[in-house]
Amino acid sequence: MTRPGAIFDEPAVVRRLERKGALRAVTGSSTVAAAVMVGAALLALVVANTPLYDAVEHVLGLPLVVGVGRLTVSLTVEQFVNDFLMAVFFLLVGIELKYETTVGQLRRPRQAALPMLAAVGGVTVPALIYLAVNLAQGGEPRGWAVPIATDIAFALGVVSLLGERISPATKVFFQTLAIADDILAIVVIALFYGQVPQVGWCLASLALTGALVALNRARVYSVAPYVAVGLVLWACMFNSGVHATLAGVILAFALPSRSDVRLSELGGWLERRARDLEDAYDDEHHVLGQHDFTDGAWRTERVMHHVTPPLQRMERYVTVFVNFLVLPLFAFVNAELHLVGENFGALLASPVAHGAYLGAVAGKPVGIILVTWLLVRLGFARLPRGMDWPQVVAVGLMGGVGFTMSILITGLAFPDPADAIAAKCAILLASLTSAALGTVFARLAIRGGGPGARRRPPRGGARRHGPSRPPRESCPGQGVS
Repeated sequence: MTRPGAIFDEPAVVRRLERKGALRAVTGSSTVAAAVMVGAALLALVVANTPLYDAVEHVLGLPLVVGVGRLTVSLTVEQFVNDFLMAVFFLLVGIELKYETTVGQLRRPRQAALPMLAAVGGVTVPALIYLAVNLAQGGEPRGWAVPIATDIAFALGVVSLLGERISPATKVFFQTLAIADDILAIVVIALFYGQVPQVGWCLASLALTGALVALNRARVYSVAPYVAVGLVLWACMFNSGVHATLAGVILAFALPSRSDVRLSELGGWLERRARDLEDAYDDEHHVLGQHDFTDGAWRTERVMHHVTPPLQRMERYVTVFVNFLVLPLFAFVNAELHLVGENFGALLASPVAHGAYLGAVAGKPVGIILVTWLLVRLGFARLPRGMDWPQVVAVGLMGGVGFTMSILITGLAFPDPADAIAAKCAILLASLTSAALGTVFARLAIRGGGPGARRRPPRGGARRHGPSRPPRESCPGQGVS
C-alpha cells in the first residue's frame, strides 16, 4: 500500500491522513462496534434505574412531524430511532444480503445450503420451544419470534475474540448462517408483525418499489435518485401498516452492483490520462492558473468515482453511521429497563421470559447442530474443509446471541409493558449466557482453528482454508444488478 507521503506534499496533511487511517482501522472492527453497542445497552440499564429515567423518557416521547404537503409522518423520538434509523440499519443488512447473493457464499446454492438450512433449524426450534412453554403456562404466544434471531454484530464480535481457534471456514459458515437468519427474521416481521394494512399507502409503496426497479433497469448509477425515492418509500410504508424498516432492504436490492465504467479499459485509460496530466502540468506556475491540468484531474476524479458500484458506495457511506450511531442509539433506547419497583418474582416466573431464554440458549444450538448433523449424516452436504464438529457446536451455542432483531420483534409483539420487560430481560440474559457458553466451549474443546489449521501451507502460496468471501476492496465491479 502506498504511504500518504508518496503523493501528498504537506507534512500536516500526511499526518492527518495517517490519523484517519488509524481511525478507519478502529471503526472497521466488528469487535469495537459490538463493544460500543454493549456499552450503550449497559448505560441504558444504569440510566433507567436512576433519577434520569423520567427526563430520558420525556425526550423519547417528544413528537416529530416530517413531510411535505399531504405526505407527512408523525412520530416520537423513540419511533424515529426504531422506525427510521433502523431502516438505515436494514439498508446495510440488505446490502450484505445482495453482496452475498452476487459474489459471496449465497451465489452458490450447493455451498450455501448447509448453513442456510441450519439457520432454518435455528429459527424453528426456538420458536417451538417458546410456544410450548407459553401454551403450557398460559403465556403470550404472540412473542414466538423473539428468540429466533442471531445478532450478527454481537455474535461475530464474540467469534473474533476467539482468534485462530475458529477457522476461516467456520467464520464463513457462521456469517452465512447469520445472514440467512436475518432473511428469515425480515420475512417474519413483514408477515406477522405489521399493522392492519392501509391499501392506498400499500399501493403507493408498491409503485415506488417499481420506480426503484426502473432506476436500476435504466442503468442509473448515481446514488442520490435512489435515496430520494427510498425516503418517500419509507414514509409510505410507515403509513401503510407494513413495518417501515423494510424500506431499507428494498432500497438495498434496487441499488446497482455494477460499475458503469468499462473496467477492462480502465488501466489503459488511466495511463493515457496520466501522460496528459504530466504534459499539462507546469511546475513553475500556481496550480489555480493551470486550467487544462485541473480540468483533466477533475474528469479523472469523476471517472474514478464511478468505478465503485453504487451498492458499495452506499455501504461505505452508512457503515460507520450504523455501527457507531444507529445501533448504539437503538440499544440505548430499547435496553432501558426500568426495574425500580418491579416485581422480580413475577419477572422470573413469567412464561414469556422462560420461553425467550430457553428458546435462545437451548433452542438455537439444538436447531443449528441437529439440522447440520442430519444433513451431513444423510449425505446431503459435507462440513466445509477446516471445520469440525466442535466448531459446529461452538457456532450453535453462539447462535443464541441475539439483540437487535429480538428487541425489535419484542417491541412489535407485546402491547403489555410487563411482557416486553420480561422478554427484554430474557434476551439480555440469554445473549450473555450464549456468548459465555460458546466462548468457554471453544477455548476448552477447540485447538488452533480446527482440522487443517496446522497443516503445512502449499508450496509457493499462502495457506488455504477453503472457499471464503473475497475482501471488499477486491470485489469485481461487474456483477448482476
